[in-house]
Amino acid sequence: MNWIILIIAGLFEAGFATCIGKLKESTGQASVMWFGGFLICLVTSMYLLYRAAQTLPVGTAYAVWTGIGAVGIVTIGIFVFKEPATFWRIFFLATLISSIVGLKMVSP
Repeated sequence: MNWIILIIAGLFEAGFATCIGKLKESTGQASVMWFGGFLICLVTSMYLLYRAAQTLPVGTAYAVWTGIGAVGIVTIGIFVFKEPATFWRIFFLATLISSIVGLKMVSP
């Protein structure tokens, strides 16, 4: 169950990074809404990370949380923000995913 909580925490991390990206593009009421989304995602992500780290090793939980967030925001960057999907970006994204899976496999 704590691995599921950690995955959800990582997705919320990608959410708050996405909100930051949209926040810099917006003005007025839209920027207030994106900032609100950022705060909600930030608090939710941190709380879920805290919950997952209650039973998982802290180093593993943090590394997986960061990795899921990084994979998520790079993917969102490619599809939403039209960032380039070069060979090397995809290659290193795949190695990051492999590392996350590896940490899961060697953790209790």
